[in-house]
Amino acid sequence: MNAEMLWSLGLSAVLGLVSWILKGHSDEVHRLQVLLNRTREEVAKEYVTKVEVHGDFNRVIARIDNLDAKIDRILQGMSK
Repeated sequence: MNAEMLWSLGLSAVLGLVSWILKGHSDEVHRLQVLLNRTREEVAKEYVTKVEVHGDFNRVIARIDNLDAKIDRILQGMSK
């Protein structure tokens, strides 16, 4: 074997190894992207937005205000 053939064989082996390692990393990045997308979907299913929380909170406060008004009317009726 001459030097050119050994050089070509060495370069081919190195490039093959580098390509194999890069392919493995690329596959891992793709797998992590899929997992991240699934996680985002699950988080969106389980948690609420600020707008929803504020809407529900305002409804609860309105109900409490209504109860407070009713209790005040009852207490005024008892004091007469």
